[in-house]
Amino acid sequence: MSSADLVYLGLLARDAASAEYDEPVRRARAEGAGPERVAEAEQGRTLALRVRATLREQRRRENELTALFETAGDLAGLHDLDEVLRAIVIRARKLLGTDVAYLSLHDERAGDTYMRVTAGSVSAEFQRVRLGMGEGLGGLVAQTASPYATADYFNDDRFRHTRSIDSAVHDEGLVAILGVPLLVNGKVIGVLFAADRSVRPFTRNELALLGSLATHAAIAIESANQLAETKAALAELAEASRVIRENSAAVERAAEAHEALTGLLLHGAGLGELAASVSELLGGAVCLTDDQGRVLHGTEADAHGIGVEAAAAESERTGRAVFASGRWIAAVQAGGEHLGTLAFRGPADLGKADQRILERAAMVTALRLLTERSVREAEHQVRGELLTDLLDAVGRPDPDVSGLRERARRLSADLDAAHILVVARAEDADRRRLASAAAHLAATRHGLAGERSGTIVLLLPGTEPTATARDVVHHLHAAIQRPVTAGAAGPAFGPLAVAALFEEADRCLGALLALGRIGDGACAADLGFVGLLLGGGQVPGFVEETLGPVLEYDARRQTDLLRTLEAYFACGGNLMRAKDRLHVHVNTVTQRLERIGKLLGADWQAPDRALELQLALRLHRLR
Repeated sequence: MSSADLVYLGLLARDAASAEYDEPVRRARAEGAGPERVAEAEQGRTLALRVRATLREQRRRENELTALFETAGDLAGLHDLDEVLRAIVIRARKLLGTDVAYLSLHDERAGDTYMRVTAGSVSAEFQRVRLGMGEGLGGLVAQTASPYATADYFNDDRFRHTRSIDSAVHDEGLVAILGVPLLVNGKVIGVLFAADRSVRPFTRNELALLGSLATHAAIAIESANQLAETKAALAELAEASRVIRENSAAVERAAEAHEALTGLLLHGAGLGELAASVSELLGGAVCLTDDQGRVLHGTEADAHGIGVEAAAAESERTGRAVFASGRWIAAVQAGGEHLGTLAFRGPADLGKADQRILERAAMVTALRLLTERSVREAEHQVRGELLTDLLDAVGRPDPDVSGLRERARRLSADLDAAHILVVARAEDADRRRLASAAAHLAATRHGLAGERSGTIVLLLPGTEPTATARDVVHHLHAAIQRPVTAGAAGPAFGPLAVAALFEEADRCLGALLALGRIGDGACAADLGFVGLLLGGGQVPGFVEETLGPVLEYDARRQTDLLRTLEAYFACGGNLMRAKDRLHVHVNTVTQRLERIGKLLGADWQAPDRALELQLALRLHRLR
């Protein structure tokens, strides 16, 4: 202990005036002491003044408590809260001459009141009863902070009767009840009751008397609470100096860690290096996940667990590290945007300093993630601009083919290799997320991505358009959790072939959407001649108009006319081959065709009409 500490203890011991606490600081400066000694003297003065103020506040509270007990008259000798409340309840029963008196207190956690003490009660059920706010007479008193009285409780419809309360009151045999609130600083903390087992109207004087006793009860409760707070404050004073020193050390350690992490960030350290540095500082495994829950550093086992998501949400709300499932969770966020999560596997009693280090590491990680995202978005924009120029290259009089190749090379894309162009669309999807997911996919596949005419366009290396389209559907759906439909075209080689691919892929997408094949990926070859005919037509209306009578007949009669018509056309109008395909007698085929003729009209086999029917059959089958 330093000499300055001893001086301050002496000042505290004799309750010196506040001005005298400046003397050690003045003396240190007069003696030419160094900045460290002066700062130590100033810190000691601050702590000593805090202790002096706390002690004086305690003395003030003790004086108030003494005065309150003295005003209680004959209750002054009772110091136990239960004893005071029991005395008040007994006095209420005696002075009002009732069969029973009792007192309930408010339970803030449960949001109701519970029976604390009774006098004259004989029912165990009644002594355990709890009253919700607004329930029964007592609940209404607690809710409104106003006294209520009833001469005949069960026949009084002013109160909300419940089965549990009425059962307890009936078990006790109570009829007339008077209740007054216990108020502390305008807040209801309980209710004091007087009750009779027979019909009895209560007078205003009785209400005033019970109200006076309720005031004594409220004062006793508040005094007991203040006494408990005073004792707690005295106990806390003994720990104050130690806690301050520990907190100071924790803040200093956290600041040093923050400085080290910031230095790494300024020197261009990646997410892995930052996470490894945090692991070294905290002495344990650290795991970093992004906003989608994907692990960027660490293991899956450290990233997930029971309660981790809830802890991450709590950390995001409070800005503090939260413990769950054997690990500390710190949300990585910036400007209210969730960017990821840092998880440190450690003890539940992790020190404050280490908690602050984890929280500051989350802030530094957020800065790094924002920086990387800005770089990605700039690269995505460059890729999109290049794809737009490729799509418009054919329309230009003298396209700079070598320049396009060089721009693609800088983005690790080879335009002379085989490429597939995919046009994708997702209804009711976040456009920014969809574009970001497409750009990420293109970057990882050494391709290009952009937007055109409200659709996503990707140019990806490959030779299989169908497989590429379905791969795009799979990845984009996983990213945005919405159905994605994609049409593809290719392969093609060279910068000038991209524009033609777009038109073919866009027509294929239109055909898929017209067919209702939402969430699918295909190329024109997968749709056959239908892909050449469709680009946005009304397929359901065409099918219904052409085959409606047959579809309706089959649905109503459970017949097989539609399959018979398909087999007939497939066999070139040959009845014998058609009956073999259908595995029925030739007379059955003839009868079915006659029925079809009656439903569709006599000209159904005419060339133009037959072509329409076959197209409608094909569309119906594809749907």
